Amino acid sequence: MQAKSTQAKTTWKQLLARGEPLLLPAAHDGLCARLIERAGFSAYTIGGYALVGSRYALPDVGLVGFGEMSAGMRDIMSASSLPVLVDGDDGYGDAKNVARTIQGYEAIGASAIFIEDQKAPKRCGHMAGKDVIDADTMVAKLRAAVAARQSSDLFIIARTDARAVHGLDEALRRGERYLAAGADGIFIEAPQTVAELERVGRAFSGVPQIANMLEGGGRTPLLPPKELYGLGFAMVAYPTSLIFRVARAIETALADLKAGRPANNGAGVDFEAFKEIVSLARWADVEQRSAAARKSW
Repeated sequence: MQAKSTQAKTTWKQLLARGEPLLLPAAHDGLCARLIERAGFSAYTIGGYALVGSRYALPDVGLVGFGEMSAGMRDIMSASSLPVLVDGDDGYGDAKNVARTIQGYEAIGASAIFIEDQKAPKRCGHMAGKDVIDADTMVAKLRAAVAARQSSDLFIIARTDARAVHGLDEALRRGERYLAAGADGIFIEAPQTVAELERVGRAFSGVPQIANMLEGGGRTPLLPPKELYGLGFAMVAYPTSLIFRVARAIETALADLKAGRPANNGAGVDFEAFKEIVSLARWADVEQRSAAARKSW
């Protein structure tokens, strides 16, 4: 487990007040979260797509419930002291399930959480075949979420997937209603053109918004963070960037092993570098101090 800072964790609102885009690579395991922190990022996200794919080798189509997801997120969060945005999916049921989801993730240290208005079984926001619940039901879920949090520092983001189902106008209408219900931020999933991104940014000017940059085949155009920030998106999430590259690296390594090829220099970290990543020296120090203490008894 990563040693936690004794200082108070920066709140999500403080991160958003820095006047620059908040970049959110998605961690799918504890090692990934550790590397994100070592790389100098201010925060990260844990998305259902990457977590379900990595932990269970399953597609993100509603096969994994709150208990399994929260266990995976707890493991990931234990490896980093950074503030984290977690994927609350659809809250795993009705308003009472949403309340439990909020309380559960807040208890294990989430800094922010988004809840979406998909109809079960939910699926990745860039997949075909999804549907949404009615807006009134989602409003009730969001009110339950806001009432369930113990601290107003927990940043609640309302996501709508209505763009793919009912068009952008309906997605924007839902965004307005979700803000009125108490959401702190808005996540209009899967705008399909730069013009749509511009329209979303204008519609919620001054409200913290997420742009979801799904590299490797998403529906939304990939724009640089500064450009997205200029359009009104304070948060830029990268839900597939790391998991897709990791999957390819593993395939390449396995092909090399199967063919009897030695690893290329620089293709991976070496033994010493990996020991540093996983904090071997700190644990060795714990072991040595324990042994010294026993000798003094």
